[in-house]
Amino acid sequence: MAPRTAATDSVASPVAGGAWTFLTNHSHVLICLARDPNLRLRDLADQVGITERAVQGIVNDLEEAGCLTRHREGRRNRYDIVAGRPMRHQVERQHVVGDLLGAMVPIGD
Repeated sequence: MAPRTAATDSVASPVAGGAWTFLTNHSHVLICLARDPNLRLRDLADQVGITERAVQGIVNDLEEAGCLTRHREGRRNRYDIVAGRPMRHQVERQHVVGDLLGAMVPIGD
């Protein structure tokens, strides 16, 4: 379990039945990168409340699935979301990644 921080406390507050959230860490990573495509993995890990190694695996998963692309800019990476990519699970397959982000990322961000 990830250590508790101010970021994790605000994200995964205990509720009746235990601490859980509606979205997965994969969607949390996508939402954070949609808000700031220049985030470092370390900062992304802090925001999501997981380890940097876990974030690295999730970013690799999302890139392999075609949900984001990674571009090197100097010593940093920039992540671009592929908003038109269909979501993976059969329950949500009729939607694209951009539908989720449209609901979770304020316009203008």
